[in-house]
Amino acid sequence: MSTESTAPSPAVAASAVAESAVADSPVAESAAASAASAQPARLAAAAAGVTVVLWASAFVGIRSAGHDLSAGPLALLRLAVGTVLLGAMVLARREAWPARRDLPRIVIVGVLWFGAYNVMLNAAEQRVDAGTASMLVNVSPILIAVIAGLVLKEGLPRSLLLGMLVSFTGVLVIGFGSSHHGRADFLGALLCFASAVAYATATIIQKPVLSRVSALQMTFLACAVGMIACLPFAPQLAHEMPKAHASAIAWAVYLGAAPTAIAFTTWAYALARTKAGKLGVTTYLVPPISILLGWLILGEAPTWVAVGGGALCLGGVAVARFTRR
Repeated sequence: MSTESTAPSPAVAASAVAESAVADSPVAESAAASAASAQPARLAAAAAGVTVVLWASAFVGIRSAGHDLSAGPLALLRLAVGTVLLGAMVLARREAWPARRDLPRIVIVGVLWFGAYNVMLNAAEQRVDAGTASMLVNVSPILIAVIAGLVLKEGLPRSLLLGMLVSFTGVLVIGFGSSHHGRADFLGALLCFASAVAYATATIIQKPVLSRVSALQMTFLACAVGMIACLPFAPQLAHEMPKAHASAIAWAVYLGAAPTAIAFTTWAYALARTKAGKLGVTTYLVPPISILLGWLILGEAPTWVAVGGGALCLGGVAVARFTRR
């Protein structure tokens, strides 16, 4: 009585050996590694996109709420809302407390970016037109790229420099196209530039800390520090809130929930996974998106010059983020 052999045929065995060889080949390993590294990059890009859109909406909210709330009280109310929401998320996730060595950097980021930046930008937008503000505040991506290249050793690739040049040209076009050529306000211009310096400096300080502290914990603590720094405006806020229009209060709550709690967290997430200079250039998308939102929400129709400047901003960001493979 004969028994049927269970050994694989020569063809099947050869196929299995070939598949195993392909799986173990350097090409397959490289493809798998490339796919694995692409996933965090895509998530970081998506987080940066969320940040850009929400920060663009913040300019609309600041302009609207600024009619009833002064610069300091608006910043305090915004940061208070953001701190409460972020604190609830930190408690729910049971985030670990940062190491003692990271606390001074977090405090500096909170005072500079969440406190000083918000107050100065609010005050600036009450003194200068939106076009001038966008020109001066958008010096910050250039400062970030230069400081990150020198301090964080990120370098200054040719595509990054060219993209910055194109995008900044677009911002200048938007500024000149949106300017009403009214009276010059030196203090307003100075506040815009000072807020850009605070923003850039805080980004560089924040970058190394994010390798040890989560984006959520970092944003919560910095926001809380900013709120504490703005507490001297509490009496003024208590005086202005009862007289403020409901829409101004609603905008302030929105500013705390979306452009602060969400956008600063997604920014920190992206910054932890992207070079600071390359990420900073993406904020050149803020002016064209802000123009679009201002048109849709506030009825502020953009000029064709501003639309052309927005196109330049988009092209510059695309060039700056291009990576030759």
